[in-house]
Amino acid sequence: MRIQSATEPGTPGQPNEDFAAVATPTETGEGALVVLDGVTAPSGDFGCAHGVAWFSARLGGTLLRALAEGPVRPLDDSLAHAISRTADAHRATCDLSHRRTPQATVVCARWDAIRVEYLVLSDSVLLVEGPTGLVRPVLDRRLDRLRPLTRQLPRDRRAAFVEGLRNAPDGFYTAAADPSVAGRAVVGELPRDEVRTLAAFTDGVGRWAETFGLGDWPALLGALAEQGPAGVIAEVRAAESADPEGALYPRGKTHDDATAVLVTL
Repeated sequence: MRIQSATEPGTPGQPNEDFAAVATPTETGEGALVVLDGVTAPSGDFGCAHGVAWFSARLGGTLLRALAEGPVRPLDDSLAHAISRTADAHRATCDLSHRRTPQATVVCARWDAIRVEYLVLSDSVLLVEGPTGLVRPVLDRRLDRLRPLTRQLPRDRRAAFVEGLRNAPDGFYTAAADPSVAGRAVVGELPRDEVRTLAAFTDGVGRWAETFGLGDWPALLGALAEQGPAGVIAEVRAAESADPEGALYPRGKTHDDATAVLVTL
């Protein structure tokens, strides 16, 4: 088994609001991974004294521990548990009902000798490669369906529009303070012998395919394998810097935190 990972903040010197960790596989092959993308809060009060980077690290660490305890608890229950524990850690000092309370997208996976389980919530991505080389993307498409509407709006209104749809019935879901959103995640499992590689990454890496069109999902998985996660992040940074105002490739911000984990089983 081989594990590679890389993460880089969108702005040097600023906190990286992504989180990534892998539970070290045991001798019999069990392991788990977690990748979170903290949602950057707009300027101004957002009800929390800790910040998004703290939230991502706390939620990610709690989720990884829950996954590493074994297959007794399903992944969505593990996420609900992690959300509740993280909320308990700051509900006495922070306003968790604030619509901008810290939150994050989630990708996680757990594997043993028999199966590979996975969960995706919001717009981070999991790619699953089978033994024949077929690549299966696991995606939560709810935010994707809203993007055409967002792009029709003036740029200065897009963030507020998306914010109004977060954790709303007709919108999309992120992990914040309500554990019930775990039930909205995309979940599934595959036999272990049908999985050769797992690649989990935030949308800062997903820009390689979805924003800049450097290739499709199988090509991105190939680039992660050949160049390593750090090499793919470097390619994204070069593409971002070549179009700093988003004139050719519209996006919410010039650079974004970028994180990827590649596991070869």
